[in-house]
Amino acid sequence: MVGAIEIEREFASFVNGASFSCLVGKGVVHQNAHVVRTYPPLGTRSAASALATDLNAFAAVEHDPMKLRAFVAVFPRHVPRTELAFEARLWAQLQRLHEHDDPGAEWDPSVSDDADDPMFSFSFGGRAYFIVGVHPHSSRVSRSFRWPALVFNPHSQFGRLRGEGRFKRIQLAIREREIEVQGSLNPNLADFGERSEARQYSGRAVEDDWRCPFHRSRASGPVKP
Repeated sequence: MVGAIEIEREFASFVNGASFSCLVGKGVVHQNAHVVRTYPPLGTRSAASALATDLNAFAAVEHDPMKLRAFVAVFPRHVPRTELAFEARLWAQLQRLHEHDDPGAEWDPSVSDDADDPMFSFSFGGRAYFIVGVHPHSSRVSRSFRWPALVFNPHSQFGRLRGEGRFKRIQLAIREREIEVQGSLNPNLADFGERSEARQYSGRAVEDDWRCPFHRSRASGPVKP
């Protein structure tokens, strides 16, 4: 069975590699501002329970507000065999994670809880996260990692970059790099507020009529096994 240290090293190697286009991600790993944890198979209730605990701990740790950071959840067992299978299990995992949220936790007020809304972002523990899904069968080179993983990027970081006037410059550099690596941009790419970011989470070029399967529960909280 693969160990946690090997997974951490593999993830760092993946992000630092020439085929990974996100310069923000490279910066986070270079500064060792990320946390990597491993879980049972993607989409399961047991993974949701452990992930909920770890994500709350990640959010609670004091950090330099000027540094970008990320939480990486890796699911090394029973890897989905297709992009569609990964996408389905990604949303199953986020739905089950949501069910484990504290009943008293509000949805982050800076984003929408409607997955079809252009202002949507996944929220847990009252904090919004932009999710980047990676897996070995991704058609996008920069999303093709040895194991399925979900990268939780605090949404507030992007707002800060916008406020500092750096976001557009960084975004342009990343997209130029993506064209170099892939030969094209993912057609799902859109700025926050233009189209629901849910379309970007799995990395698959979803159809125009695609509808996100996630739904917010008004009575979220730990579920019984």
